[in-house]
Amino acid sequence: MEYFVTEIDRDGTVAVDDTILIKDYETKAGSHILDGFVPLFSGDAVERLLGAGYAVRGKTHTGEFGLDIAGETSYHGVCRKADGTLSTAAAEAVAAGVVRQALCVDVNGAPRRGAALSGVDFLKPTYGTVSRYGIIPTACSGEQVGVCAGDAESVKELLAVIAGHDGKDGTSLPAASYDYTADKTIAGLKIAVVQEYYDAAADEIKARLDAYIASLKEADAEVTMISLPDAKAYATAWQIMLSAETCNNISRYDGVKFGYRTPTYKDIDELYVNSRTEGLGFTAKANVLYGSDVLSKNQYLRCYDKSLRIRRLASEKMKEVFAAYDAVLCPVMRTASVEAYDTADTFERTQQELLFTAVPSLTGIPAMVTGGVQLWSAAFGESTLLSIAKAMEGRADK
Repeated sequence: MEYFVTEIDRDGTVAVDDTILIKDYETKAGSHILDGFVPLFSGDAVERLLGAGYAVRGKTHTGEFGLDIAGETSYHGVCRKADGTLSTAAAEAVAAGVVRQALCVDVNGAPRRGAALSGVDFLKPTYGTVSRYGIIPTACSGEQVGVCAGDAESVKELLAVIAGHDGKDGTSLPAASYDYTADKTIAGLKIAVVQEYYDAAADEIKARLDAYIASLKEADAEVTMISLPDAKAYATAWQIMLSAETCNNISRYDGVKFGYRTPTYKDIDELYVNSRTEGLGFTAKANVLYGSDVLSKNQYLRCYDKSLRIRRLASEKMKEVFAAYDAVLCPVMRTASVEAYDTADTFERTQQELLFTAVPSLTGIPAMVTGGVQLWSAAFGESTLLSIAKAMEGRADK
């Protein structure tokens, strides 16, 4: 099975997805438009890894600009599991033991879904705790570097290395470092299950959630069903913002300064058009067109501005939830597997899956996938998520 776009060090124990820059190694973010792009510097997270003595095994395949379900839109190759279904290359590399941990950029929830599909853990930390300097930008207000690993302790180990203030990133929070633990007691924790997400999941996912809930109760955690009546509105708001920001960021790829350039053009306009037409995949183009529309004069107030207002409402709602509960438990996707499909349907299919992953991207709260389910907490609540995950992993091992 092919995990890596580029192999760097066969003794390396960490993978880095191909959205994160590593100096002198081609970085494509799954897109033909970036063929031949070799960065002159590495991302801050990579520099921290190398400085701490970790070695990078290679750069894993990723879906084009991280916009898809589980890496299926990559121009440079997709990752299939042994049964032929899809998952992300980073999650599969961790699951197969090829690497111990991986860094992945969570733009649209793909690393979270990949972790569930491959049976490993992934933590998207609080927005701003890990530097975004040195990643290929797609949706700057929500994308975040996270850690994929086989268990909660391994996630915690690497997250502690890469988290901390970076003066090169304008969205970086001021704390120089963060202390994480996976050893908090979960007895007495109050955990909410969102009815709307539970009802939208397939029966196999509901069964998985029911089993996780039973284990939590056996560990003396309190589990309560709650409602988020505006869940669909939150997902729609993130899709609008995601596409608008993607449209803005992808506009820099024109075939002139770097990346793919069409061999057939007569003037500068044709160079732009042909390079983008040939270099971008369907899903990227669909997001650009949708983003252009919601940012247009006729749609800006009705769509984009309203999405900003919904983001504020979502943040306020989650503050209410976390004032009463320590964590939220929900599915990370509708089904337990992803079959190969016509990627011309990716935009619509990804919109459907956004229901389960949008809120952490929209509001910046941390989200962790473990045991095939998803946990959210209030900002800076990573230790709560890690502790729940570790406790449940311990029970599963007995």
